[in-house]
Order: sequence, then structure tokens, then C-alpha cells
Amino acid sequence: MLALNNIEVVYDGVILVLKGVSIEVPDGRITTLLGGNGAGKTTTLKAISGILRAERGEVCKGSIQFDGERIDGLAPHDIVKRGIVQVFEGRRVFEHLTVEENLVAGGHSVVDLRGVRQGIDLVYTYFPVLKERRSQQSGYLSGGEQQMLAIGRGLMSRPKLVMLDEPSLGLAPMLTEEIFRIVRQLVEKERIAVLLVEQNAALALELADHGYVIETGRIVLEGSAASLAQNSDVKEFYLGLNEVGSRKSYRDTKRYRRRKRWLS
Repeated sequence: MLALNNIEVVYDGVILVLKGVSIEVPDGRITTLLGGNGAGKTTTLKAISGILRAERGEVCKGSIQFDGERIDGLAPHDIVKRGIVQVFEGRRVFEHLTVEENLVAGGHSVVDLRGVRQGIDLVYTYFPVLKERRSQQSGYLSGGEQQMLAIGRGLMSRPKLVMLDEPSLGLAPMLTEEIFRIVRQLVEKERIAVLLVEQNAALALELADHGYVIETGRIVLEGSAASLAQNSDVKEFYLGLNEVGSRKSYRDTKRYRRRKRWLS
């Protein structure tokens, strides 16, 4: 469904952030993009959704294709109309609007009122707590409810691909597991593809079908989620496990970091 072909992204015409990134996201599957802070995960999502120009960035090489058509260079609202939605990091809901008003805002690309109503009903089916809070101002929702609303607002345009940027950020583990369970249901029942950016590598690999690891703007590993979860480098750097599968101690990590600094 989605293919990034050797794309490069620069900011301010001089700062090279993505360096030949190639990713494929198939229909009806969950693909995860793993990496540390500053690795280029969010920039990859912004390149797909077309909002780099608002931050003085651009795709300077390569191409982005969706459903067989090239979309890099399109305006963000045109990309949404083609079926791609990005749910931003940090649960960016309209706090002064009610839950239902937020959902209506998410359906701005839907041309008829019946379609908007169907979208709202779909969101309430998967997130029943939002139906209970539909008349409440969004700023008074819990963090988990706001994250559900952010995802629900994205669903209002009936997308083919949803890009989730750090959906677990700041949430309790139980809430994160509940949201990820609903995401899996959406993929299976609504045939929505998901591109998941997540620092909780263990949870992301448990949810996803396929994954990529990005470091300093380059894809360094790719494979099925199961194979990545068993990869020794992924275990060490993203799951915090040593070669025998036990969790590394803080002392071991501290020694490793000191040795790395000394060698450099």
C-alpha cells in the first residue's frame, strides 16, 4: 500500500535528516518503526503526511508512493483525502471542544453528514468510553481517553492507513495495552493498515507484523516482528536484554557506556 523509496529529507536546505530510507507498509497489517530519540522516526511520518514544509523541511530525493501513485509533493489535505492520517505524538486534541466536536473536526474531509455520523458511530463502537464522554470538554479527559480521542478523530476520515506516533507516551501500561488491543481489532475488522512509531519496542514488536529499525536517519534492520524480537542487537539496545535473555543490570549498562566513551 505504502512504499518509501530511498527518500532523503533536509531541513533548511542543509541539514540532512533522513538518508536513503526505504519502507513498505502492506494493506491490513501493522508495521512498526523503532529507534531512539532523534533517529528520524517522526520525520519519516511527517514526510509521508506532507507536513515537512511547515517546518522548513522537504523530501529532496527518492519517492513516496501510496496505492501505486506518487504522493510526495502533495498538500497535506490532499494526502488525507487519499486515505492517510497521522495521529501525532502528545495527544493533540482540541481541549476547548467536546469529544464529539473533536470527532466532527476530524471528519472535515467527509462530504456528507451521513458519512460523518457513520464515522462517529464507528469510533464509539471501538471506544465506548468516548460515547459516555461525548459532551465533555476534551481538556478534562484522562490521558488514556485523550489518546483514544486522538485515534478516533483520525478514523473520522475513514483512512486506509493510520500512522501512530508514540501512542503509549505518558500512559500507564494497562491503558497502553487496551489501546493497542483496539488498534489490532481495527486492523483485523476494518482492514486498516497501521504504521506505528513507538519507543516501547517490546510492546510494538508484540503488536506488529513487520518492523524496521532506524538509526541516525538510516534503516539498519528489517524483518518480521518475531525475528526482530529475537535479534541480539534489538534485544540489547531496545529490549534491555543480554545474550542469554536476562535483563541487563544498571551496573552493566553503566560500565558499557563508560567503556564506549573511553574508547572514543
